[in-house]
Amino acid sequence: MQIIFLDGKIYTPGGRIKACMSTQKRVLQEFGTVEENSLRLETEKAEQIIDALNTDLAAGYTLYHQLKKHHWNVEGAEFRDLHLFLGEAAEHAEEATDEIAERAQALGGTPVASMENLAEHSPVEAEDEDVYDIRTSLENDLEMYGDIIESLRDHVELAENLGDHATAELLREILVQTEEDAHHIEHYLEDDTLVTESALR
Repeated sequence: MQIIFLDGKIYTPGGRIKACMSTQKRVLQEFGTVEENSLRLETEKAEQIIDALNTDLAAGYTLYHQLKKHHWNVEGAEFRDLHLFLGEAAEHAEEATDEIAERAQALGGTPVASMENLAEHSPVEAEDEDVYDIRTSLENDLEMYGDIIESLRDHVELAENLGDHATAELLREILVQTEEDAHHIEHYLEDDTLVTESALR
C-alpha cells in the first residue's frame, strides 16, 4: 500500500487523510531562563522580579483551587451567599494569576505552569482532599490569604526597589483585591448570624 506524507498529513489509497502528530519538539525557551526584554529592565533585575512573580503565580493557583473546592462543597443555611462569594473570590484569584503570568513573560521569563513546578514554587500549601465544615474551610482560606498578602507586600517593595514600577503597581492592585476578599472571609467567620438557634440544632 502506497502512503504519501505531505504537509503533516498521511494520504492513503482512496484519498483518505489521517492527521499525523509531529514527533519533532522545538523548545522556544527553557523554563527558568530569562531573555532580554523590550521594557529596558536589566536582566539581573528582571530575574529577581520573575522569580517573585512565579512565587505569586503558584500561590494564586493554589488559592484558586482551594476556593473552588470550597465553592463546590459548601452547604448549610448560608449556602447560596457563600457559594457565590467563593466563586467570585476564585475568579479574582484566577484573574490575578493571568496578569502575573503575562507580566513575567513580558519581562523575558517563563511563567510557572506545570502542576509539579506550581507545587514546588508555591509558598502556601492547600488543605487535603477531605471536605470540612464551612467554618474550618474558611479559616483555612483566611490563613492562606494572610500568607499570600505578606508575600505580595514583599514583592511590591522588591519591584519598587529594583525600579520596576509597573510590576509594583500591578501587584499593588492585586493586593488590594486580595485583602478585600480576605476581609470578607473574616466577616463570615464572626459569631453574629441571622440563623436562629433552632436551625443550628
